[in-house]
Amino acid sequence: MSVLEQINHHCKQLRLPTLAQVVPETLTLAQQQEWSLDQFLLTLLEQELDQRGQRRIDRLLREARLPPGKTLAQFDQSRLPLRLRRQIPWLAEGEFIPQAQNLLIFGQPGTGKTHLAAALAYEWVQHNFSVWFTPAYKLVDGLLRAKRDYELERELKRLDRFQVVILDDIGYVQQSREEMEVLFTFLAERYERHSVVITSNLVFSQWDQIFKDPLTTAAAIDRVVHHSRIIEFGAEMTSVRAEAAAQRQLQELGQQPPDPESQI
Repeated sequence: MSVLEQINHHCKQLRLPTLAQVVPETLTLAQQQEWSLDQFLLTLLEQELDQRGQRRIDRLLREARLPPGKTLAQFDQSRLPLRLRRQIPWLAEGEFIPQAQNLLIFGQPGTGKTHLAAALAYEWVQHNFSVWFTPAYKLVDGLLRAKRDYELERELKRLDRFQVVILDDIGYVQQSREEMEVLFTFLAERYERHSVVITSNLVFSQWDQIFKDPLTTAAAIDRVVHHSRIIEFGAEMTSVRAEAAAQRQLQELGQQPPDPESQI
């Protein structure tokens, strides 16, 4: 067995797959450019760390279950008020996540709440944060099944490994008492420990439609609002889906949408 073969074998035993792969090419480059031994070793370790970091990000993306195609690059920020556009770079950094702060996004249906939440989540994964995205009703269904099987505590511990859980469209939970109870339990468990992102077309004054009981509603709001950032899209924002449908209809009729400046 040659020296290179022995190095390859040892790297695999030590679970250094990238290093095992790049040693021959890096060694050739080091000889050609007359690197010092410490420069050669540093380059090898940097390549291993870079690839290990990329593999972690790839794994976090798979686990996050983000809806496809919803990134910041594809999000039309021009539709947002200037005050909200200015917040996005800071939010994308995820600096609030280690402090277990929450993010609450309110707006009418179709205005882009889900897209923004998913786009920010994609950025958070790039910053090495663990994220899980789910429609709120699916989370509640899963918690109900776990409760019936006497596995609720185990399921909450499984969700606890995610630094951020995104509950999309919390207003569409079916709102039975059992559903209300497990949803409240989930929010209470994460309070001041891990971040929750919630999108909703229901403002806080309407959350009694979700939690039914006034005391439970107040307690739930208190937990999610404390240590939170709130984004409100505003009533002036129209539905992205409605705008797209209108555009398609105009195109099918062989017409072009009117120039906004011509309306001034």
